[in-house]
Amino acid sequence: MAKTKTIFVCQECGYESMGWLGKCPACNQWNTFVEEADENSVKANNGKIKDIEPININDISVDNEERYSTNMKELDRVLGGGIVNGSLILVGGDPGIGKSTLLLQVCEGVKYNSKILYISGEESIKQIKIRADRLGIKNSNLLMVSETNFRAIERLIGKEKPALVIIDSIQTMFNDELTSAPGSVSQVREVTSGLMSIAKGSGITIIIVGHVTKEGSLAGPRVLEHMVDTVLYFEGERHLSYRVLRAVKNRFGSTNEIGIFEMRDVGLVEVDNPSAALISGRPENVPGSVVISNVEGTRPMLIEVQALVCPTNFGVPRRMATGVDYNRITLLMAVLEKRVGMQLHNHDAYVNIVGGIKVDEPACDLGIITAIASSFRNMPVGNAAVMIGEVGLTGEVRAVSQIDKRVTEAMRMGFESCIVPAGNMKLIKQMKDIQGINIKAVENVQQVLDILL
Repeated sequence: MAKTKTIFVCQECGYESMGWLGKCPACNQWNTFVEEADENSVKANNGKIKDIEPININDISVDNEERYSTNMKELDRVLGGGIVNGSLILVGGDPGIGKSTLLLQVCEGVKYNSKILYISGEESIKQIKIRADRLGIKNSNLLMVSETNFRAIERLIGKEKPALVIIDSIQTMFNDELTSAPGSVSQVREVTSGLMSIAKGSGITIIIVGHVTKEGSLAGPRVLEHMVDTVLYFEGERHLSYRVLRAVKNRFGSTNEIGIFEMRDVGLVEVDNPSAALISGRPENVPGSVVISNVEGTRPMLIEVQALVCPTNFGVPRRMATGVDYNRITLLMAVLEKRVGMQLHNHDAYVNIVGGIKVDEPACDLGIITAIASSFRNMPVGNAAVMIGEVGLTGEVRAVSQIDKRVTEAMRMGFESCIVPAGNMKLIKQMKDIQGINIKAVENVQQVLDILL
């Protein structure tokens, strides 16, 4: 009997090697190689290869893709207007963040005239039923099954012919033609490839759930993200109520939009006015508290930034950041030391974005640097100002994009003043209906601190 040929596959990136390696040369991870059966030893297709003919680009007719609304405005916004028929969507997130809850609510919101098939490899149908009752899911077209064998699932989809299929999760599914364990690189790749063939060949929309690693990236090979049409990340702190749905890949829409939800006992509730929710309960006239204007896609949001600066008890001061890049905080504190003269080298600094939101755009620099200076001098900024601007290494305040949306949002939420870069004043003067808000232009950090502190 011929010996089965085996190869070693990296479980992080899918790199293949004839022998075991301690360090993967592709992703530089250690001890990630696992021995698996060589898929190339599977019998080759000896049939006649079909001839293909190219088509002139001018002869190709394109119809607008058919979309279905989920009746969840936040989710439709991230998807680009709704679910595209025949698309393959990947939803990733930390354990317990609410992925299964979101997809069950999608089953209730999507108004298909045909069946919806929910396939779980992690829970029994009774466990899913208990959650569905709590969420008020009563869609009579929803069918549930607990199964992990991809061949059985493939036959079930062909038999029931549903309009929407949900796989929870891809790491639990396995193809019995492969000898590797469920969740391995080869299994995830083969099952996803099979699901893609079903979606594109039959026009069935398939949503798959993917686990994430401790670093926050989707578990399994990167090819998993390349194969699907849309990749959504469900973010947030488990101990906080707000959740953010973000698209990192979308073949049918923008990747800049986000959706905001609040986790309650009845499930995920859409947040129609994020600014009001994120700055509610803000303390009045407290040092270190500043409101910034952040734009995600086309949506402006007002977010509270809190900073705490205090003398250190150690030789090396601590720097901690939640919701913002740690390296950015270090850079802004260096600007304060060099350009303003604040002696922060012997002080601990803690910066927090309230609400569990993550901020990564440069337009929030001015608010962060003002919050740090406010806490260091123990002087409140006041509740009436919104900070907008990018800070350079020389201490200058640089112009930012979409200034009209930021100022309009501050005005809508009732703020009395707005600190903006001087480079944006030309565009602000062209805006109409600016009433009840005082626009103050600044050129550098020192001017901001002179005005507010």
